Amino acid sequence: MDSTTKLFRLAVALIGLHVVDDNFLQPEAGTSAGDHLVSGLVPLALLALAAWGFPRLPGAGRGALALLMGPLAIATGIEAVHYANQVGPSGDDFTGFLTIPAGLLLIGLGAVTLWRTRRTDGNHAWRYTRRGLLGASGLVVAAIVIFPIGFAYVVSHTARAVVPENRLGAGYEDVAFETSDGLTLKGWYVPSRNGAAVISFPGRKGPQKPARMLARHGYGVLVFDRRGEGESDGEPNIFGWGGDRDIKAAIRFLQQRPDVDPGRIGGIGLSVGGEMMLEAAAETDDLRAVVSEGAGARALSDERDEMDIEGIGGVDKLLNTAGIAVRVGALSVLTNEAPAANLKTLVGRIAPRPILLIAAPNSKNGEKLNREYYAAAQEPKALWEIPESNHTGGIDARPRQYERRVVGFFDDALL
Repeated sequence: MDSTTKLFRLAVALIGLHVVDDNFLQPEAGTSAGDHLVSGLVPLALLALAAWGFPRLPGAGRGALALLMGPLAIATGIEAVHYANQVGPSGDDFTGFLTIPAGLLLIGLGAVTLWRTRRTDGNHAWRYTRRGLLGASGLVVAAIVIFPIGFAYVVSHTARAVVPENRLGAGYEDVAFETSDGLTLKGWYVPSRNGAAVISFPGRKGPQKPARMLARHGYGVLVFDRRGEGESDGEPNIFGWGGDRDIKAAIRFLQQRPDVDPGRIGGIGLSVGGEMMLEAAAETDDLRAVVSEGAGARALSDERDEMDIEGIGGVDKLLNTAGIAVRVGALSVLTNEAPAANLKTLVGRIAPRPILLIAAPNSKNGEKLNREYYAAAQEPKALWEIPESNHTGGIDARPRQYERRVVGFFDDALL
C-alpha cells in the first residue's frame, strides 16, 4: 500500500470515527442508536466504498475524490466548533474536531495527487484545454453535489445551544412537555387571562416579539426550544422536517392548562415556523387559527414553483433543481426523516379554521409563494403583503398595523 492510500484511509477513518460517535455512541439527548440507522450506516458504507476504491482509481480520479471529500469532512467538523464556541466542547465534539484536519489532509492530498499525475505529453494547447474542462466539471460537481451535502450536514447538526434572555414583559413559568416520539421540550409560558392561548414558534428568540404583543392583550403565550435547540432534546433541522410533532405536543400541553379553553388554541409561526404551523394545522383540528409570517419553500416542488415565479428556467433551473434534489436526499439520510410535503397540498385542509398569511414579497426568501398558498387555501383566509418589510419583519415595519391585524385575527377566531 503506497503512502497516498495510507493517508487517504487515515483521513477516512477519522471521519468514520466521528460518524460512529455521533450516531451510535453519543447520540443527542432523547434519541438512541436505533434512531440513527440510516444517518449512521449510509455514510459509513460510502466511506468504506471510498477507502476501497481509492487505490483502484486512476491518478486524476484519486485526486478528484480526495479533493471533493475534503470540504465535506470540514463541514462535518463545523458542528463541534459551533457547540464548543457556544457552550464548551463535550460529547462527540472531540471526534468532530478530528474531521477538520482530516479534511485539510484530503484537500492537500487531492491537490498533490492531481499535480503529480497530470499529463505532460501531447499537444500543449489540448492539455490545458482538457485541464480547464476537467476543472469546470469539478466546479459543477462541487456546486450541485458537494455543497448541498455539506450544507445539509451543517443545518441538520447545528442550532442555537443557549437560552436567550427573556424579554416577554410578563410573568411566566418555566415549562417542559413531551413529544409523541419521546423528546422533552422546554420553554416559557405566560398564563392566559382571557381563556385563549397562542403558540409563538419556533424557538425562544425571534418569536418573543409577537409573544410579548399577544401577552399584553391577555392571551396565554407559549414559546419553547424546538427539538435539537437550546434546552430541548433531539436533533436540529433548519427545515423543520418532523417538527409538526413539537407543535402537536405544545397543543396537548396547553389543552391541559386550567387557564386555557382547549378549543381556543392558536399559533403564530415565523419563517420555517410558519411553514410548520400550517403543516400542523393541516394535520390536527386542535389548532383553531394560524398566522404564518415569512413562509417559503418547504419541498422540492415548492422550490421549483419559486423558480418559476422568479423567472428561472433552462439550464439554470435544471442545475438548481439537481442541487436541491441532492440536498433533500442528503437531509433525508442525515435526519432519518422523510421530506416535508408540498405546502400547497396542505393548506387546503385547514378550512374552516382561519389562516392569515403575512409575507414580505421583496425579501429574498421566496415569500411570493404565499400568493400560491393563499390561492390553494379555502376560506376563511387572508394574505397581507408588506413590501418594505424584511423577512419576518412585519412587526418592525408596521408595528401598529401588525398589532391591530394579528390581535384582531386571534380575537375573532378564539374569543
